[in-house]
Amino acid sequence: MPIEIKMPALSPTMEEGTLAKWLVKEGDTVKSGDIMAEIETDKATMEFEAVDEGTIAKITVPEGTDGVKVGAVIALLNGDGEEAGESTPEPAAKESEPRPSPEDPNKTGSEAKPAPENVEDHGKPADTEAARSDAAAPAPTAQHDGDRVKASPLARRIAADKGLDLSQLTGSGPNGRIVKADVEQAKPGAALAPKAEAAQAAAAPASAAPSPAPAAAAAQLPDVPHETTKLSNMRKTIARRLTESKQQVPHIYLTVDVRLDKLLALRGDLNASLSARGVKLSVNDLMIKALAAALIQVPKCNVMFTPNELVSFKRADISVAVSTPEGLITPVITEADTASLSSISTRMKDLAARARDKKLKPEEFTGGTASISNMGMFGIKQFEAVINPPQGMILAVGAGEKRPWVMEDGTLGVATIMSATGSFDHRAIDGADGAELMQAFKTLVENPLGMLA
Repeated sequence: MPIEIKMPALSPTMEEGTLAKWLVKEGDTVKSGDIMAEIETDKATMEFEAVDEGTIAKITVPEGTDGVKVGAVIALLNGDGEEAGESTPEPAAKESEPRPSPEDPNKTGSEAKPAPENVEDHGKPADTEAARSDAAAPAPTAQHDGDRVKASPLARRIAADKGLDLSQLTGSGPNGRIVKADVEQAKPGAALAPKAEAAQAAAAPASAAPSPAPAAAAAQLPDVPHETTKLSNMRKTIARRLTESKQQVPHIYLTVDVRLDKLLALRGDLNASLSARGVKLSVNDLMIKALAAALIQVPKCNVMFTPNELVSFKRADISVAVSTPEGLITPVITEADTASLSSISTRMKDLAARARDKKLKPEEFTGGTASISNMGMFGIKQFEAVINPPQGMILAVGAGEKRPWVMEDGTLGVATIMSATGSFDHRAIDGADGAELMQAFKTLVENPLGMLA
């Protein structure tokens, strides 16, 4: 029996990917550890290694294919002693391809629902009497397999968190299966709402169906010369996650003005002493260190909110926003609170370079406890960053600029000032705690020797 080679999940957030390139062809012999393909995930392009030994019997997904679901069969492998002509499980491969993927996080709940039952496959209106009888009949509830409700594992987990009874929901997936979109749209105490919507949809005449979505979308474009660019997997993931963050996470913003003169002087001294080692510290390196040290001083902000728990971290791993041609990615500087500035600088340069080449490993861009985003190099004075869930906060750093400033002796002078804004998840971090963190960050930057002690 041929071995099915399936699309792997190469990152924690990956639900589909692009099969960028096959490095083997049908008839090739592979062994465990051989590189078989290059797969583009939502964050990087990664190599896919063979696990089993054998001969490539068939490649079912050609290279360059977008939107290949995790778990879909991409190739068939004949083990030792098997002939290439032996039967191949074509139905299994096909079954994984044409599904409408109602659980695709890039689709809304309305897009995930199947077409109304009163329109036949050929696009002609169904029999009027049949449509009336369908409308008069009660909307079907979730399909059962014996006494078990058909639902995806993700839908079951979300339903448990929201206290929903799955047997009272209407599934929009294949064969009435309850999927993520069905559960997210339902509310505790209003589980029968999807049934009413389904009944109304069934009762509506075919002539009342909305115009096709592609035509409506094209009509909204202005009559101006333009070009379109297909969304990459990374851009789709960024759009989904940031939308979820702004919709689901209550942001609170706190801004402080920070004097940079002492920090810039210290940076100059350190770079002079580190030049022999080929290390040159950036202002951003010191900001990473200052945020990490502040999180250790104010542990109430080094947290993560979950539906049932508040997780407090014992160290500060800082996710650093890096701009790439395809979008933003956040490689992580682990143990930034105890790392030396030279270590932070060296690692940051390496991570940023590999991020732009899409060569980061999953563990290098996941798992941070807080984030920092610096747009000072663009001359941006002040901005508010979007929290990177499930983290509890992100620090937005603006440009340092000469401003009038009241000095320690009360006289008016000119100083280099930077505005920094913290975005906090108000479910996990109270305003007073966020203010304490911003105060600690300001103190460390204005007295930078404190972060080195």
